[in-house]
Amino acid sequence: MADTLVTPRADTTAARLPLLDVLRGAAILGTLMTNVWIFASPGSEWSVLQGGLSLPDPVADPSAATIAETAFRFLADGKFLSLLTMLFGVGLAIQYDSAARRGEPWPGRYPRRAAFLFLEGTVHFVLIFAWDVLMGYAVTALLVAWLLARSERVRRVAMLVAAGVHLTLVCLVTLGDAVTPDSPETPDPEAVRLYAHGSWAEQIGFRLDNALALRIEPVFTFGLLVFLFLLGVRLHRAGAFGPTAAGRRIRGRMAAWGLGLGLPLGIAAELGGPDFFVLGRYGIAPLVAVGYIGLIGWALDRFAVPGAAALGSVGRTALSCYVGQNLLCVLLCYGFGLGLAARFEGSGPWWVMGLWAAVSLVLVAGSRLWLRYFDRGPLEAVQHWALRPRR
Repeated sequence: MADTLVTPRADTTAARLPLLDVLRGAAILGTLMTNVWIFASPGSEWSVLQGGLSLPDPVADPSAATIAETAFRFLADGKFLSLLTMLFGVGLAIQYDSAARRGEPWPGRYPRRAAFLFLEGTVHFVLIFAWDVLMGYAVTALLVAWLLARSERVRRVAMLVAAGVHLTLVCLVTLGDAVTPDSPETPDPEAVRLYAHGSWAEQIGFRLDNALALRIEPVFTFGLLVFLFLLGVRLHRAGAFGPTAAGRRIRGRMAAWGLGLGLPLGIAAELGGPDFFVLGRYGIAPLVAVGYIGLIGWALDRFAVPGAAALGSVGRTALSCYVGQNLLCVLLCYGFGLGLAARFEGSGPWWVMGLWAAVSLVLVAGSRLWLRYFDRGPLEAVQHWALRPRR
């Protein structure tokens, strides 16, 4: 999704950072681990706002299916989205460094890139999936691009302010959920009918009619987006993704602190029930995402990790795979496609996890095959063509 090239030597062309490709591939497939439950639930996209996405309770029902679903959701929810957001910040920092090496002004042509990303996100939102991330990333990137041309002190203050505002909102929402009496919530019957039996055109009209509500997440998390973008910039400039001894030490510390602190806090929020969902997804998950970066980097530093090349292929075609996975799930789950969500409703979580595995395998195989013949993914090639300088 973003240019992730190593700073080249004067006598060479730019070479890729392999770790970034693997991390981006993990982030793409990891976000699907969360989104697949949306596609498979009655009411789909609208159920997220209506509280219709029922969460498993392993304490009340310690069955194998419930425990597996809880672990699957817990490992993914919010973590890989935060990871993807940090990697966007890394890509932005690399583009800034590349412009500086060429002696070009900054942000220069970057607002055009952000505008094109926003356009891509808008098309994705309208035609495919309501919970698009590209539109929020495009707006955040404009602010962070401006901050990259400021001093380190300004960026540090911006990070602290963004984190403070975001954590305040998360705490207020969590407090409100805790003091509000719980009430049973069911999916909107009309939304259930729409996604189970409605046409593609009807779903597009529904998203347009409810665009403000369906776009609330990037507004609520704007402070978090700014913080994670800038954190990605700091990690890149500290060498956290490089094949150096210093980079390996940083990755080790990230794994120790992110997982050692984030996982216990996340488990506590998970066991706390729905009242702590917002705290877990938007407050604790970013800390675990830092640990994921460290853990994946630590493993690649020491072992020949099976599947690393496959994740790297997905990472090199990240934009195409992100849109492609949502399109596949739409065609498989919604009524105008195969309608699997309605067919398997109430049959347990195993088919949903199987759906994730099947779509992931298609993305891995498709990206590896595509990269045998082309340097970029299909949507990446369109973006490159649209944004290349013209005479």
